[in-house]
Parts: sequence; C-alpha cells; structure tokens
Amino acid sequence: MNTPISAQDKKSFIQWFLKNYQLKKRESVWILNYILNHQQVLNKVHFVRDVKFCPRGIVITSQCSSEVPFRFYKDHLVTTDAEKTFHDIRMNQDENLYIQLNFSKSHQHSYYASVTEENPFVPDDYFVTKKDRLLAKKLLDKTVFEYKKKILQQKIDHALDELDQERFIKLSNELNKLEEMFNDQPKLQKQ
Repeated sequence: MNTPISAQDKKSFIQWFLKNYQLKKRESVWILNYILNHQQVLNKVHFVRDVKFCPRGIVITSQCSSEVPFRFYKDHLVTTDAEKTFHDIRMNQDENLYIQLNFSKSHQHSYYASVTEENPFVPDDYFVTKKDRLLAKKLLDKTVFEYKKKILQQKIDHALDELDQERFIKLSNELNKLEEMFNDQPKLQKQ
C-alpha cells in the first residue's frame, strides 16, 4: 500500500527543484510557485511518471532535459498553453493534479523518488513491449516442448522395459515429430 506523500514533503521538494533547476518554460515556474503558495492545490498534487495517462496532468521540463518543455493534459485534450493551464488549476483546486517533472537523470534521483507516487492510470501492459511478448511466448513454447519431451521419453523407457516394440516405435515417431516441430521454430536468443 502506498503511503500518501505529505503536503510539506511536496512543498519542500518543489522549493528544492525550483532552486536547483532552470525550467524550459518560465510559466512553469509561475505554476509551481502558485502550487507552493496554495495549500488546497498542494494537497491535491501527485508527482507521477507518464502523466499522459492521467485525467489532469502537467509535464514540466528543465533545461537539462531533451523532453518537451511543457504539456497540460485534461480529459484526453492536450495543450502547451501555460495560461490555460494556470486558469484550470485556479478554477479546479479540489481536483487531483498529476505532475511529471523531466530533468537530468530524474528516474535515478532519490529526492524525486521520495515524492513520486505510483501512477494509477498507466495501463497494466504499458511497460510490456512486443519483444517481451515474443520472448515470453518462446519461453512458454520451450517449456511446453520440454515437458512433452520428458513425458514421451518416460513412456518410451516404459515401452522398452515392457519390451513393447510397437509402442516404442509409435512413441519414438511422436518424439521425432515433436522435436522437428520445435526445431523449426525460431530459438531464444541468449543475452
């Protein structure tokens, strides 16, 4: 369970951030200062990653990052107009506001991590790539193949123990077909 971040911790972090980073868009400084000075808004602020999935969120970027300077998302609409954003924040102080800060090595920064919350709006499969899916399928295929092969080998051993030549030949053919099918598939690349 996530522990809520206190308003004081968020306030201290924003003050530190403004002191240590120059922002690409000066209006971003105004917005962060407004948040700092309005407890009601500060209580509704949540620092998250991938704010584009949130119902209401801002992307603010420092000079040291190559990301977009500023974006405001609201109900699937996007604007780069900081004045509209400021107006929305002032008029909707009781709504949650999600903020994504882009600055050099932000994902590795411990202070940012201490105020960052898990984004509840990111789809479950967002971080699963096509390559991940392909590797998972190949691993599953290999596991199923190994299991079927083991079972067939046990049955072949049992047929040998029983001196059942007909069953031995049938099971050996099944094993050969299984191995041919598996060998025709692309193999897992060793990393």
